Amino acid sequence: MLAGMLIDLDHLLADPIVDPNRCSVGFHLLQQYWLVPVYVVLAIVPKTRLIGLGLVIHILLDWLDCYV
Repeated sequence: MLAGMLIDLDHLLADPIVDPNRCSVGFHLLQQYWLVPVYVVLAIVPKTRLIGLGLVIHILLDWLDCYV
């Protein structure tokens, strides 16, 4: 589940690092829309299930934050 938090390390590559008006999903390297199916597959495979769940939960929460 730690992978769900480590995905935010890609924020260090952005300028500015934190922008409250920017949607993380689709902007940061590890939070691209095309990676979401990869994270879902990781959540389905038994050996990577916890990593995948952490990543999917993180993406869903960031996506929800974009629209709230």
